[in-house]
Amino acid sequence: MLVIAFDADDTLWVNEPYFRESEETFAALFEDYLPMHQTQQELFKTEMDNLALYGYGVKGFMLSMIETAIRITGGNLSAEGTDRILEIGKELLERPIEILPHVETVLEALSTKYRLVVATKGDLLDQERKLKKSGLAKYFHHIEIMSDKKPEDYQKLIRHLDIAPEQFFMIGNSLKSDILPVLELGGHGVHIPFHTTWAHEMVSHPVEHVNFREIEQLDEVLSFL
Repeated sequence: MLVIAFDADDTLWVNEPYFRESEETFAALFEDYLPMHQTQQELFKTEMDNLALYGYGVKGFMLSMIETAIRITGGNLSAEGTDRILEIGKELLERPIEILPHVETVLEALSTKYRLVVATKGDLLDQERKLKKSGLAKYFHHIEIMSDKKPEDYQKLIRHLDIAPEQFFMIGNSLKSDILPVLELGGHGVHIPFHTTWAHEMVSHPVEHVNFREIEQLDEVLSFL
């Protein structure tokens, strides 16, 4: 039996636009030091430098904001500024869950025929919170919250599910994280682009693979699954 795996953020529910809003709020705090776009660039650099330490998710984002603020203020970040950055992060954690179009219809239809899995990366507590608040957990046979999404991470998941790579379908919005590693293993990748993509997840080259599909709306999967 096929296993259909879904990414969570920006595949099942909205995520990246909230981060973008938080970045803008953060950058606006330090306009006396740098233009907003430069502060955002500095924050992205800090996030990339810290990925191996903090991983993905809001908590690492908060720490990177504080580190960036200390750097661009020359070590003069006030207690009030630190508190405001923490508020930005907590507000991000408390955002309501906005389910994307067709998600529940597709999950309901596919769950009667296949084993469904969530395969997402990020902070464990935050992703568990979002899944619970979404009301979608009932459709999934297994939840996998991964520290990263490299081929070896998917290989571990596939072994856990006791299937061959060719029985694994991954549906997600990121070519870099959701699609290319699965194709490399011999699985199937279904890309559904989202209008806002984190720069770290960008892939500039076209994907050509016999197991690759790109769709515009999630419900299109029902025509071939």
